[in-house]
Amino acid sequence: EIDMGRLKGIPDILSPDLLHAISSMGHGDTIVLADANFPVASVCKDGAKEIRADGHGIPELLEAILKFMPLDSYVFAPMILMDLVNMDKNKGMSEPPVWQKYKDIANAAEGSSVSTRLLERMEFYEYAKEAFAVVATGERALYGNIIIQKGVIP
Repeated sequence: EIDMGRLKGIPDILSPDLLHAISSMGHGDTIVLADANFPVASVCKDGAKEIRADGHGIPELLEAILKFMPLDSYVFAPMILMDLVNMDKNKGMSEPPVWQKYKDIANAAEGSSVSTRLLERMEFYEYAKEAFAVVATGERALYGNIIIQKGVIP
């Protein structure tokens, strides 16, 4: 096995590129954790940094990131989820179970209840274009995409 120059206490799931991104981000910057179907390359062509985390799930990445990155307490909802498209709503699809998993991870990391908001699919893509980085993951959960906004360390 090749030693990748890991640091003490840093989860292996956080690649050097991802660590660099979250440490370079400032207050209010956002990072997208994109599921396996997300158009990462298209969204990143206008400037957001593309980071590969293929094969990893978003819950595990989110948990590792939130060990080091505070969520923004100055906004109503520092976590943004992609809303169900009308076709899925009309079919009676319920809230994707992964959303509660994300909320539980964030609540545990922050030690308080973290608010989320929903963005319509195309709005989500446009918002993602303004992100500091977009992380391509292997997440297969339906509606697994999430945008998180960095807060401050007092």
